[in-house]
Amino acid sequence: MTAYQPNPRILDLGGEFFDPVEPADFPSCAPRFVNERWAAKVGLDLEAERWAAHFCRFEPLPGNLPQPLALRYHGHQFRVYNPDIGDGRGFLFAQLRDEGGRLLDFGTKGSGQTPYSRTADGRLTLKGGVREVLATEMLEALGVNTSKTFALFETGEQLVRGDEPSPTRSAVMTRLSHGHIRIGTFQRLAFFGEVDNLKRLVRYCLEHLYAEQPAADDAENALKLFDLACTATAGLAASYLAAGFVHGVLNSDNINVTGESFDYGPWRFTPDWDPQFTAAYFDYQGLYAFARQPEAIHWGVAQLAGALSLIAEAPALADLLRSWSDRFNDALIAALVRRLGVAPSDNDQELAAALITALASKAAEIDRLFFDWRGGRDPGADRYPSEPFRALAARLEGRSREPQHPYWSDAAHCSMHIEEVEAIWSAIGDGDDWKPFEDKVREIRRMGEAMEQDAAA
Repeated sequence: MTAYQPNPRILDLGGEFFDPVEPADFPSCAPRFVNERWAAKVGLDLEAERWAAHFCRFEPLPGNLPQPLALRYHGHQFRVYNPDIGDGRGFLFAQLRDEGGRLLDFGTKGSGQTPYSRTADGRLTLKGGVREVLATEMLEALGVNTSKTFALFETGEQLVRGDEPSPTRSAVMTRLSHGHIRIGTFQRLAFFGEVDNLKRLVRYCLEHLYAEQPAADDAENALKLFDLACTATAGLAASYLAAGFVHGVLNSDNINVTGESFDYGPWRFTPDWDPQFTAAYFDYQGLYAFARQPEAIHWGVAQLAGALSLIAEAPALADLLRSWSDRFNDALIAALVRRLGVAPSDNDQELAAALITALASKAAEIDRLFFDWRGGRDPGADRYPSEPFRALAARLEGRSREPQHPYWSDAAHCSMHIEEVEAIWSAIGDGDDWKPFEDKVREIRRMGEAMEQDAAA
């Protein structure tokens, strides 16, 4: 286990970036999920009562932030600029280093009202917390750069919501994230013309989130950060498609400058390679549909370029932005080949094209295809007789390698479609039965271990 390394660097930015807040005083703290795996990676060896003290009552961690901080940001929400948002039901609780030296944030969801709550209660439903655990566990297993759900406590309140049966049970969640600096954080500073704070934020991100030494020239720093963010966000968009994942709400306040996925509301995994598949019932125009997610992330990155144009020359930023599509295409090829479990090759572009054609035929669900064809093995023409799959088999000739983990010989593959999510919640909501939830987390982690073992072989 690594040593605990508190490192509250956010304070270096100064009070213009956040507001000190108080956590809610919850009636009770019943642990529903604690991430012992990631606790070991950040040096936290906690007894049960200390988990509740720090991640439900939010007593400060040793040597860390003395008080929670609600971060300030703006953002485009469904392409409409909103200057009235910020951390409305969460805050930054602590910062620390992981075993590799990365700066990580503990951020909350459902921890009470802040100056940005407006008319909301600042709370989180237990169902919302359960769904976030399932999303982050599945995405982590599939190799997506995602925040990690660290703790989920049921808090004993009854919440009223318009989009689910009410009253419903309440929870507070803590996520572990590689920074909570969003595109919207930069947009807010540009909105108010705070050029010096923009420069300060760029230096903070370079030094503490990308481990890059800032230069003396602020324009150079802005271009360097934008270059890094372009690569990171292109990789995120590609990994969503390879995972068959739909975030649901890719507003610019939900896109992290490090390219890490976070904040899961109406997410879903699409069973089939369906470009129009949407996750949010209120996404009437399909703005954030499965195949439009790269467009949405690229659009958000363009807003980052607009904010950084207060520091760097617009033509240089535009040149980098134009390269985003090529970076995405390269990242998508790599992500598809990685999930297929074959070694990279000079012919990966043709392989990825054949794979997408096979997926688009909808002759097999996404998870089923990647399970059956793992390692480049051809299940045979009896099972996959159609032309797209025979073409895929031809592209894989000479590239197959037998996966070693016993998971790949299971009778059933691991998926996370909406029907299973609802069944897991029904067991909890109707009978307080947490076994299906706990079993699913173990199943997901077993799949993740199998993928990691193959990648390391």
